Amino acid sequence: MFDQTRPGPQTPALPGAPRAGLCTDCGVSRLGDGRACGRACQFIAPDYPALERRTHGRTANPDNDEAFFGVTQTMLRARLKEPAPGAQWTGITTTLAATLLEHGLVDAVLTVVPDPQDRWKPLPALITDPADLAQARGMRMGWAPTLALLEPVRAAGHRRLAMIGIPCQTYALRALEVELGLEALYIIGTPCSDNTSTANFHRFLDLLDEAPGAISYLEFRADFRVELRFDDGRKPRLIPFLQLPISKLPADFFPMTCKTCVDYTNRLADITVGYMGGSGDQWIIARNPRGATLLSLVADRLHTAPPASSGRREAAVRGFAANTARAAGGLPLRRMPDLLRPLVGLLQRYFGPKGLEFARARVEMKAIETILHLRRTHPARLKNMVPAHVWALAARYGLTPAPDEKPRRKP
Repeated sequence: MFDQTRPGPQTPALPGAPRAGLCTDCGVSRLGDGRACGRACQFIAPDYPALERRTHGRTANPDNDEAFFGVTQTMLRARLKEPAPGAQWTGITTTLAATLLEHGLVDAVLTVVPDPQDRWKPLPALITDPADLAQARGMRMGWAPTLALLEPVRAAGHRRLAMIGIPCQTYALRALEVELGLEALYIIGTPCSDNTSTANFHRFLDLLDEAPGAISYLEFRADFRVELRFDDGRKPRLIPFLQLPISKLPADFFPMTCKTCVDYTNRLADITVGYMGGSGDQWIIARNPRGATLLSLVADRLHTAPPASSGRREAAVRGFAANTARAAGGLPLRRMPDLLRPLVGLLQRYFGPKGLEFARARVEMKAIETILHLRRTHPARLKNMVPAHVWALAARYGLTPAPDEKPRRKP
């Protein structure tokens, strides 16, 4: 139960444990209903068309960019006119959540805050005061069983709820939405692809800098570089993707769940806020009237522009597919000679896909990665776990379902 008299985000001890197998510990397995995972997990038998119709009123159009990004009512790039202190970008995501509370549209927001002992570790929290959303700013890395808070949320009497969540959390909450009996639900989604444990993330930081404890900010940017900021007074660093120490990471650094995720852009959120198609700003997709209304409430606080797109993605995606096929087959990856890395990194920045073309590339890469890794590790899951729209994206690169891999029609 939440202590309603204590100020600040409520972060109660979490019950239960994640289930075995493909599980991102969204929190559903920790609920009292032992069968909830079967109804809610995107790694078992997701039904995106049904949930899209229920959430957005229709399914995604396969003949335009909705094939990549999901149902779209409004798409733009944006940044706050007055950036929020401590935000990963300018603070749009937490501003949207705070606005819901300020306008009385919700009673509480499910999100994550940093663990007091580790700023990178996400701690599921329930926030009822808009000012407390400031504590949710910034990036966290690791499992966050946010949906484990649903039962105490209901016990506390909250009937109008918002969540800031990643795709696997969003799918589960949408799948359970009707039976939760909420009066209102708003989901502010962030794109996600490659999560890892907080402990593994610290190993990555150790490889990036001689003083990893001083790293206060890390962001994978759309210009093919990672930005590091420090709290010891040093100037920020930019590291080209090709110069990251990926080859030094253990093979299981990224869990199989993230290698086989079928939703990168948070297709079932009311509004998605991320970086991929933002060309240096944030990329916003309002998917339905709830998302459009929420966006309108902060419109006067935003600098906005239409999405941009340039470059060509095909070569990058085909190269990724070839490397992933080798990795999925247990073969060593071909490593680029160190002398070539700066030159290729420079070419990526100037001639690689940018804006929406960069976002399309990443979505196609995730589709390819999902199919190749499932074929190796969980082939029987392909027919239930990979939606038709994911197969359609991969078909451009020669990946089509075998007869026993074709998606099963939902009843």
